[in-house]
Amino acid sequence: MQLHSTKLSSGFTCQIHGPCKKFNTSLKFQADHFTRRRIATAIALASVFSDSKIAFSFEFSITVPDQTINEAEAGIKNHAQELLSIKSLIDSETWKAAQIALRESSSRLKQDLYTIIQAKPGNQRPELRKLYSNLFNNVTELDYAARSKDAVLVKECYSNIVSTLEEIFMKIQ
Repeated sequence: MQLHSTKLSSGFTCQIHGPCKKFNTSLKFQADHFTRRRIATAIALASVFSDSKIAFSFEFSITVPDQTINEAEAGIKNHAQELLSIKSLIDSETWKAAQIALRESSSRLKQDLYTIIQAKPGNQRPELRKLYSNLFNNVTELDYAARSKDAVLVKECYSNIVSTLEEIFMKIQ
């Protein structure tokens, strides 16, 4: 088996192995040649020239939830109730537990609301997005207020969350 090696100007070495025509790309580990663009190019070239069955894919689940509108509508009330259930933790001033419960319940509620808003007609979305933004800005502010143990601000943010949720539920029904 013959080995043909070609040195590229970008700091990579391509090796062609005899009759099977497989390409191996190997990086020269020098700091001045190691850039994101070159790495991306090497990966792209390797995927184009390789005979392997390995698939290169991207995970887009952050921007497109893996949730149907029916699942979101079924879960939104429970997740909203979970968010509102932190009231007892706020009243007892157990700040760390309130923060943990707030973060867990708000993330599920956020995904539900996002899915429902995306399913609504275009003319209803701007108002719902504004309410969505207002709701989760208050959730974030409540989280910061709980961290600093500011009971007055925590209660104010909580009441803003309750009123915003009521408004959202009136709009999506």
